[in-house]
Amino acid sequence: MKEVGAGCREIRVRTPDGAFRTFYVARFGEVVYVLHCFQKKTQKTSKSDIDLGRRRYKAADAHAKEK
Repeated sequence: MKEVGAGCREIRVRTPDGAFRTFYVARFGEVVYVLHCFQKKTQKTSKSDIDLGRRRYKAADAHAKEK
């Protein structure tokens, strides 16, 4: 999910209850950071979901640099 940050990936799951997404990044050492999980209600990912993923990506990057 390049809109969130470099190396960010997306898992997509479809169930009878709807579509679900998870943003995660695994490029920071041996740690996998799960940035955001949500249910999609429309075809397009909302700006608020992408913005939240970006903020959490930046926090994960800062946390990884502390180690």
